[in-house]
Amino acid sequence: MSIHDTGFNLIDKKLNPIWKKVRNGQRLTFDDGLVLYKSSDLLGIGQMARYVREKKHGNNAFFVVNQQINPTNICLNHCRFCCFSRKESDPDAYVMSEQEIVSKLSPEIREVHVVSGLYEKWSFEDYVNIVHVIHNKFPALPIKAYTAVEIDFFSQLAKMSVTRVLSRLQKAGVVCLPGGGAEVFSARVQKILFPHKIGWKKWLDIHHTAHELGIRSNATMLYGHIETLEERLMHMLKLRQLQDQTHGFLSFIPLAFQPGTAGITKYQTSGIDDLKTIAVSRLMLDNFDHIKSYWVSLGKEISAMALIFGADDVDGTVVEEKIMHAAKAESPVAMAKDSLMSLIHQAGCVPVERDMLYHYL
Repeated sequence: MSIHDTGFNLIDKKLNPIWKKVRNGQRLTFDDGLVLYKSSDLLGIGQMARYVREKKHGNNAFFVVNQQINPTNICLNHCRFCCFSRKESDPDAYVMSEQEIVSKLSPEIREVHVVSGLYEKWSFEDYVNIVHVIHNKFPALPIKAYTAVEIDFFSQLAKMSVTRVLSRLQKAGVVCLPGGGAEVFSARVQKILFPHKIGWKKWLDIHHTAHELGIRSNATMLYGHIETLEERLMHMLKLRQLQDQTHGFLSFIPLAFQPGTAGITKYQTSGIDDLKTIAVSRLMLDNFDHIKSYWVSLGKEISAMALIFGADDVDGTVVEEKIMHAAKAESPVAMAKDSLMSLIHQAGCVPVERDMLYHYL
């Protein structure tokens, strides 16, 4: 559907007032979001989301040649849903050396993404040094490092304010924070699944501080476990509110929960739920430039389809993803640049290589 073709018929007539708002550039409400989520007119919702996507980006779909690095899987938080975290005594626990970290990088990479466990035997300086080592070896490589959960941990570890922690990391070479650790902004879900992890208020406060310092960030939502549709929508609205204030978020990334061995749910989210969540995200988050269909979480086929349902970015080559695959994600652990471009072509879009901050390459 072209952005100029606004005359399609919606099967679910309850969507007509929402479609009118979308065409007129009006902001959708919580109630609008519930109507969207509860509607069975998946194609109609997808067409509305695609309309918004094409107004923002035309037929372009973005990707990046990137590398994910997880320096250790030893973590003091043992969240119920996490299959990546290990105790130091576990046989498959690991800690990467500086040499191992650097060996995974190359001049072709346009973004490095660093997310680690909360390892009490490392000092804050050890975590800063990881950034130093990467930046010194590859000074032109943009570094996206440490979630809000890790930033809070560093603050406690070093008895330092969040502002000072972020400033130290920024001076070392960090230009962006990943969006992980947000999970779902719900005190109810937090109490059940991750009681020792920071809550939504602190997560938002840390990203707010980062944005004030000029550090951009991404935002995520982990869905498909015990959360309600209402909790998903409140999560989006809280992100939208902060984006109104700071304009610091680069993209929103809905992450489909991988059941793994956590025992929380037996089933992976359906393709219908995945595509609807992408579309609803695009429609609700009017002040976010980019909605990402993260192929590691969604799988290649759904990730490609998501480009027709409002997403405009498929993330990147990743090279070695460990967190989702610890939960037995069925997607590949890496994808070649040519494969990413082919995936985008299959969705009828134009592949556009970018860097971390969405500069065209």
